[in-house]
Amino acid sequence: QVQLVESGGGLAQPGGSLRLSCAASGFTFSSSTMSWARLAPGKGLEWVSGIHGDGRDTYYEDSVAGRFTISRDNAKNTLYLQMNNLKPEDTAMYYCAKQGQGSTWLDGVRRGYWGQGTQVTVSS
Repeated sequence: QVQLVESGGGLAQPGGSLRLSCAASGFTFSSSTMSWARLAPGKGLEWVSGIHGDGRDTYYEDSVAGRFTISRDNAKNTLYLQMNNLKPEDTAMYYCAKQGQGSTWLDGVRRGYWGQGTQVTVSS
């Protein structure tokens, strides 16, 4: 079955960096479109970034574009999210997702498979 295990979250200061990882198994990772999404207290699920199976095309939500970088290592079945210049508003639980069918990135996250999440807290 599909398994997604996130790691790398923690506490960072504003302006700091974190690198999230997601170990995938149970499906053909190299041909799967993947995303990162986040859920903050009192807010709805937010799609953050997506990447197609070959890794050539990447996509970002406007508030993280230029600060976050999504990448993947298909040989290691691992998805990454490099987060730089972190802001307090980036505080959330971050989820790795195997995209399902959907008309939008967020819809695809909701219809797909998620991991258990990794907490990111940005605070001084």
